[in-house]
Amino acid sequence: MIKLYGVPMSRAMRALWMLEELAVPYELVKVDFADGGTRKPEYLKINPNGHIPALQDGDVTLFESMAINLYLARKYDKGLWPRTVEDEGRAFQWSVWAMTELEEPVITALLHRMFLPAAQRDAKKADDAAVRFKTPLAVLNGALAGRTYLAGPEFTVADLNVASVLSLAPMCGLDLTPAPTAQAWLQRCTARPALARAQAHT
Repeated sequence: MIKLYGVPMSRAMRALWMLEELAVPYELVKVDFADGGTRKPEYLKINPNGHIPALQDGDVTLFESMAINLYLARKYDKGLWPRTVEDEGRAFQWSVWAMTELEEPVITALLHRMFLPAAQRDAKKADDAAVRFKTPLAVLNGALAGRTYLAGPEFTVADLNVASVLSLAPMCGLDLTPAPTAQAWLQRCTARPALARAQAHT
């Protein structure tokens, strides 16, 4: 039985979405950073970084949400792993890009508009993040021109990984309307039933 460590309102949601897409049996082991669970010695043996998610699949233990999803899509392929080496490269490219270019402005805006206590929020940081967000959004919009999905004609791990980050943007008021192609793509991705099943976890 696969074990996924984390809580839904975190980066663990990405792996939950993937597991639901793959329809493989798994157990969600609730580990929450909010109550110090990620710093307990027993969890640090699983992920010494003290972050969620982490995954155990038999003798394999992994951390980093994007790496977990790439592994799951490759091992339990149900059509989510790209069919060509070229599209595999695109899946790696977009997964890394989501973490290095897209996620930081999205998370910064989320923190300073929603998640931090009011006294700790900095409107200037949130507004600056909203400006910086426009650049990766435009890159994604351009990449999707004339394409239905990022790595081939079908939905793959590349789309899931990028959409899992971009889907947070509307929550904190980041504007997607300047990128209608990316906005339509995101709507296609987030309408998938597997995401609804993943979001049903409490």
